[in-house]
Amino acid sequence: MEYFKLKENGSDVRKEVIGGITTFLTMAYIIAVNANILGDPGVGMSAPAVVTVTCLTAGLTTIFMGLYANIPFALASGMGLNAFFAYTVVIKMQVPWQVALAAVFVEGIIFIILSLTSVREAVVNAIPTTLKLAVTAGIGLFIAFIGFVDAGIVVTDTATKVAMGSFTTPTVLITVVGVVVIVVLSKKKIKGAILWGIVASTLLAWIFAIISPEAAATYRIATPKGIFKFESIAPIAFKLDFSYLTDASRILEFFVIVLTFLFVDFFDTVGTLVGVASKVGLVDKNGNVKNAGRALLVDSIGTTVGAILGTSTVTTFVESSAGFAEGARTGLASVVTGILFLMAMFFSPLFVAIPACATAPALIVVGFFMMENIVKIDFSDFTEGVPAFLTIALMPLTYSIGDGLTMGILSYAVLNFVNNIFTKEPSERKKVSGVIYILAVLFIIKLIATGSK
Repeated sequence: MEYFKLKENGSDVRKEVIGGITTFLTMAYIIAVNANILGDPGVGMSAPAVVTVTCLTAGLTTIFMGLYANIPFALASGMGLNAFFAYTVVIKMQVPWQVALAAVFVEGIIFIILSLTSVREAVVNAIPTTLKLAVTAGIGLFIAFIGFVDAGIVVTDTATKVAMGSFTTPTVLITVVGVVVIVVLSKKKIKGAILWGIVASTLLAWIFAIISPEAAATYRIATPKGIFKFESIAPIAFKLDFSYLTDASRILEFFVIVLTFLFVDFFDTVGTLVGVASKVGLVDKNGNVKNAGRALLVDSIGTTVGAILGTSTVTTFVESSAGFAEGARTGLASVVTGILFLMAMFFSPLFVAIPACATAPALIVVGFFMMENIVKIDFSDFTEGVPAFLTIALMPLTYSIGDGLTMGILSYAVLNFVNNIFTKEPSERKKVSGVIYILAVLFIIKLIATGSK
């Protein structure tokens, strides 16, 4: 275990194992959700095969993250990106899924090149400390919001967009029990509190499904349908179609798709990496994320390999923060998470049966943990406070880490640029990295292009 430098990072085997298991359980939903999205009849991919590929790519890339970057981040097919792949690219734009996979593959290759030239790491390190703190808090609100929605505590409403759900529904009650278990055990300093909260909620949900299966089904709760099952990846693996690259009428459309995948994946990953790493101290004395270059390279390779095997963009998951909350600090936790994903290929019915309301307590409590450092942000300085506020507020409200970070960086560049112009004393002007201004220009171009489209 010397390879992972456990003592140096203030951890031990037990913390890493519990952290790895917890991260896996909070991410296990992707096994079913990714299959449901990519397996949509309008897409045409084999849902059973997607289950296996989701587990396989998540397992291999997460283990690689642990061994190569030695940080406890887990990867899998990204939410949002899989929906864009299925519903926008394939169904709406009527692009064959084989061509869409080729676009993801090209995106991954571009990512690898950017990572090897340190461009992505430069972006990560250029983000000012204020925004790093804001990203952490924003991610906390974002994942807590996901938890509230999964539980049914927050629901959609035609008049107010969102509203409070009914606290008499089973999913809400199950989530509340899980939150109480986690909070009480955390207060008692009992290790694995989040993991035990997930287990308690899962068992409660399954008991409900046994007692009233029809009622439980309306809330997407069911007992495991068997334990062992394995599906071949043959129907979707190695099916990349690059025909659009040789079609003059389609090549521009192809690269628009590639760039969309590239942009969203880039800033979702950067936001997750910066936010979670800053929260748990995985930054050096200059505020730079440790092993950021290696982590970003793993993410890039994951996307490329995932496309070859048959899934949409593989990216770093914000749910990794659940493992951090349990004490994980090294790549050993990632290895544990990766092994569990590989095992899930053969036990998928069991893991798919863990309902969203059972993992919701973990997301809500971890969201609370990640708000802690918000007090370090200087809101009295508008050039620091306003960008921080926009980052924190827009991550949950746009349902996107990338969009929140985009508006945070853009506003930081604009406000400080204008402020420096009207500040006569040179010593009072704030130094802003040139990378931030370059990003701001790119963001403006993107916003204009997106708006005009």
